[in-house]
Amino acid sequence: MFRYLSKSILLLGLTIIICTVLYPLAVWAIGKVFFPFQANGSLLKGPDGSIVGSKLIAQPFTKDEYFQPRPSAASYDASASASSTYAASNYLLRNRVATVLGPIVKYKSGAKAGQLVAPDIEAWFQQDKFQGNPHIVAQWADMHNAVAQAWVNADPTHSAYVDAWSKAHPDLVTKWIKDNPGTPQPKAADLAVLFFENFSTEHPGMFPSAVTQTGADGKSQSSIQPVKDGSDVQSNFFDMWRQENPNADLQDVPGDLVTASGSGLDPQITLANAEFQLDRVAPKWADDTKRDAATVRTEIDEILQHDASAPFGGLAGEKLVNVLEVNLELCKRYGTPK
Repeated sequence: MFRYLSKSILLLGLTIIICTVLYPLAVWAIGKVFFPFQANGSLLKGPDGSIVGSKLIAQPFTKDEYFQPRPSAASYDASASASSTYAASNYLLRNRVATVLGPIVKYKSGAKAGQLVAPDIEAWFQQDKFQGNPHIVAQWADMHNAVAQAWVNADPTHSAYVDAWSKAHPDLVTKWIKDNPGTPQPKAADLAVLFFENFSTEHPGMFPSAVTQTGADGKSQSSIQPVKDGSDVQSNFFDMWRQENPNADLQDVPGDLVTASGSGLDPQITLANAEFQLDRVAPKWADDTKRDAATVRTEIDEILQHDASAPFGGLAGEKLVNVLEVNLELCKRYGTPK
C-alpha cells in the first residue's frame, strides 16, 4: 500500500515540477534568447532612448502633428480592455462618431467641394437656434442628458467648473433639489442639464470649453471659458447641424476612423485612415519645420507607404500602419513637436 502511495506522490511531485518550474523556465529562456523584443512586451523607445509605449497597445496622441489611433471605449487603458457594447440605437454611439466627424469631415461636391464643414457648423451654432427654437446648448443638453453628464465627467476641470457654477447659483440648485428629493446632495454630473440650460441663457451662442492662455509667469494655463468656435463646438454640434442640413453632400471617411476595436487597444489603423489624417498632420509638420507643405506631405506619405503592410504577408485584408511606430518615425525625421 505504502509503495503505491509513494509512487503516486513521486509522480505528482514530478508533474508539478515539470509544469510549474521546468516548462515555464524553458519558455522564458527560449523567449529571452530567440524573441527578446516580443518577450519584453514589444516596447518601443523614443528619440531620447526612453520607453514610450508598446507596439501592441494603442495610446492617445493629442498634438495635430501625430496620427491618431482608432477610438477606444477603454480610454486606451490596457488593464481595462473592452468595447463599449453600445447598441446601434444608443445615442452615445452616434454621438461618439459625430464628435470625431465634426472637425474633419469635408464637402464632397458643390461650390465647397473639398472644404471642411467645421466653419459652417460654427457659423450655424452661433445663431443659437435649432429647428427654429432658441438656446441651442440647452436643447442639446435636454435631448441628450447622458451626453451632457458625460461632458461633466470627462475631465476634472469640467466638474470643477460646474461646482463653481452651482455655488454661484444657489437658488437654482435649491429648486433642483426640491424637484429631485431623492438627490439631496447632487454632484456636478447630476446638475449637468440644469447647468447647460442656465449657461445657454447667460451665454447664448457659446459653449464651455478649455482655453489655454499664457500667465504673467510665462507659463501656459488652461481654464474653462465660454467660446463660440473651436473643436468642441464642431464636435458636439455636428449631429444637430447634420439634422438641419440633411442634403449636404459630405465625403465618406474610413470606417476605422470613427469605430472602436473590440479591445479598445488596436495599435494599427488602415492605410486609408492614415492618408485621410495626412491633411491634418502634414501642414502642422510643415509649419513646425518651416518647410514647403507639399514636400513634407510627400515625405510623410512615403513613410506611410513604406511602413504599411497587410496581414499574412499581404495575402489578406487591407494594408495597416502601426500608429506609434509611424509617429516615432516622424519625430526621428522632424524632431519633437512644439
